[in-house]
Amino acid sequence: MFVLMLTACLAADPAACAPRLLPQGSAAEAAACQQGAEAVAAAWLAAHPDLTGRGWTCAPLAEAPALELTELAPGVLIHRGADAELSPENRGRIANLGVVIGEARVAVIDPGGSREEAEALYAAIRARTALPIGPVILTHMHPDHIAGAGLMAEAGGEVTGDARLPAALAARAETWRETIPAQIGALAWAGTDLVAPTRLVAGAETLDLGGTTLTLTPVATAHTDSDMTVRDSRSGVLFTGDLVFRGLTPVVDGSLKGWLAWLDAPPPEGGLVVPGHGPVAPTLAEAAAAETAYLRALRDAVRAALDAGQGLSEALPAIGAAMAPQAPGWAGFEATTARNAAAAYAEMEWD
Repeated sequence: MFVLMLTACLAADPAACAPRLLPQGSAAEAAACQQGAEAVAAAWLAAHPDLTGRGWTCAPLAEAPALELTELAPGVLIHRGADAELSPENRGRIANLGVVIGEARVAVIDPGGSREEAEALYAAIRARTALPIGPVILTHMHPDHIAGAGLMAEAGGEVTGDARLPAALAARAETWRETIPAQIGALAWAGTDLVAPTRLVAGAETLDLGGTTLTLTPVATAHTDSDMTVRDSRSGVLFTGDLVFRGLTPVVDGSLKGWLAWLDAPPPEGGLVVPGHGPVAPTLAEAAAAETAYLRALRDAVRAALDAGQGLSEALPAIGAAMAPQAPGWAGFEATTARNAAAAYAEMEWD
């Protein structure tokens, strides 16, 4: 297989360039790739006016950067993200990404935090199978999980997410387009399209990949207001998205009470559990244990501040002090906990 690689440069800084993989130009033979390359590259650049082109090449797939994929069960693979907050060093590659290969098509579960990461995920998939990309499932609306959806849509995937996700994305997309390049690097972000799902899931739904099915289950507002779990029928592997954090401090961007309610009544145990961040666990109880302790401690600290009649300015340092014993084992603890405290206070002060 040959892939079309375009050298794309920032219009604002023509010396800053990076290769962009254009899946529409991929072909089994170099000649076929070359025949359509100019038109594909021109159309892609026209859709990305903040970039300019500096030539293209049709390269063997083996020369394209590819993510490392680990097989958890036959046909079920993951890429482990860095257990850290966004940074230029990790180029935004902090979320766990999933791939399920059926007999008829391939599903992607969270396509990554940038165009660059999604390209590398695509190359890794193509190194394993030529089956078409099918559902590209977004477990929730945060960009470290879903910013690569545009690339997967170009590759023919059907972007799929919770019915609430388009509104959540629309409310935040412009801000993310401005802030994330500075956090992960402008070239990692170059060409990234924040696209909303075209297939919306409002209730439990099953997708057939051939030889296995995926059950998609929307969740009431918890980590965010657009969370969804994915379970593979063949292996039992459960992808929780950011309903489960391990190693990276949990982020309350929906409802603390709703999140704890989900943790108190989780889906049935089955196979391995892939959290949104952190290592795979053999059971959901093990995967969520530290997160549950953190969120319960946050609830109790906020409740104590409210019971003491503390206003927000007094409550935040008190909550931070009460949460300090929870810090070991969590990356990004201080800043994230401060944000969580403010969110939880606003939610609970009317109880």
